[in-house]
Amino acid sequence: MAMMFINGESVAAKSGQTYEVRNPATGEIVDTAPKGGAEEVQAAVAAAEAAFPGWRDTAPEARGRLLFKGAEVVRQKIDELAVLETKEQGKPVAESKREIEHFLHGLEFYAGLASKIRGAYVPLPDGKMYGMVIKQPIGVCAGIVPWNFPITLMGTKIGPALAAGNTMMVKPASTTPLTALRIVELLNQAGLPKGVLSIVTGPGSVVGEEILRNPRIRRVAFTGETRTGKHVAEVAGREMKRLTLELGGSDPMIVCDDGDIDRALTGAAVGRFYNCGQACLAIKRLFLFESIYDQFVEKLIGKVQRLKVGNGMNPDTRLGPLHTAAQRQEIEEQVADAVKRGGKVLIGGKRPEGADYEKGYFYLPTLLADVPEDARIVQEESFGPALPIFKVKDLDEAVARANKSIYGLGSSIWTRDLSRARAAAERLEAGNVWINSLHIGYDEMPFGGVKYSGIGREHGPEALEYYLEPKGVVVATG
Repeated sequence: MAMMFINGESVAAKSGQTYEVRNPATGEIVDTAPKGGAEEVQAAVAAAEAAFPGWRDTAPEARGRLLFKGAEVVRQKIDELAVLETKEQGKPVAESKREIEHFLHGLEFYAGLASKIRGAYVPLPDGKMYGMVIKQPIGVCAGIVPWNFPITLMGTKIGPALAAGNTMMVKPASTTPLTALRIVELLNQAGLPKGVLSIVTGPGSVVGEEILRNPRIRRVAFTGETRTGKHVAEVAGREMKRLTLELGGSDPMIVCDDGDIDRALTGAAVGRFYNCGQACLAIKRLFLFESIYDQFVEKLIGKVQRLKVGNGMNPDTRLGPLHTAAQRQEIEEQVADAVKRGGKVLIGGKRPEGADYEKGYFYLPTLLADVPEDARIVQEESFGPALPIFKVKDLDEAVARANKSIYGLGSSIWTRDLSRARAAAERLEAGNVWINSLHIGYDEMPFGGVKYSGIGREHGPEALEYYLEPKGVVVATG
């Protein structure tokens, strides 16, 4: 059985209860995890409160060194961690390894920034006084992490929180706790003081609610679907907690008639079908200029036909299973709704056949055409391997239709025309715009959304600011 990690120790749930974690490709039990509850959250919070003064007062460079050391300890276990993540999440092992490498890069990025936090000197109208702005850690923080990228999205919270001098507890998704539990254990073994970083597993309705309601947790970072994010904001807001919410998206990709078709094809295929389409920044609506539409679609169908669907443990697999039965059912319902409203399936649109697929949550990569704007797959976030394709006459129509969404997370444009690229970057209603580039989140760049896609930013030096409180100090000199 996997164990939680609280106050520097591996612990089971006080109730003795556990639950099964199953492989989405085979249905087999990977391991069991503790079914923690409010009592475990309170224990983690008490440990974090006790550890906070010492961690806050630790020299920033020393905090950074401990994070660097933790990253190195995790790196030594990367191959076995990648296999564990694939077994519990479903993605191909190569994708799991890339995710853990991304986690390590982010941890080291913030380790390097720990000693780079700066305040300000402020001249005041009265020549006998001046002001200072100092930045201090908030206190006990919590990160609530989803199942699609359970390690990277844990890192985007742990890194800046600890580098800034806060203490933290993590709640992983109930279906993907195992790799996160092991990594938190390794980071503690690398030398973090007791209580600085804990992890509690259990149902969101219990563990998550205690995090939101507990007044001693001063900062919550949540990544997940928009509906849950609204609940997080409502409940945590009653306690005046500091919040960042990284929520759903319906990212548009625009390909102009002067774009590099081959690069854009790769961008569309990888951007939609990586991690079986289960990414908040995945391409979910593809807009093609009329003159290139037929050529692009034909070539994209060819690319999709070559994607090997299968168990993520097989080295030739490029598309693993969806993570849960409910996730697959939602995609099937969205595709069926699109077809009912006049949409046409160009490829895919069903489950693969054969004994290898019977026990897993597999679904073929799917392309759709002639989908109306009121279809569910256009109006909702589509979290799986299905992509609707639209024909547009020019950039104005493409941008207008791209912005016709409640979401505003990512977006991209593929063009050789700098004027078009600049216009799209300025006019697309999204927190992030990629120009001739895959939708990839970089630790060096702020990441987050507008509209229903969230509040605040993760990644980049900007993320540190969400883990610090500015304090104004006025100094009388004479």
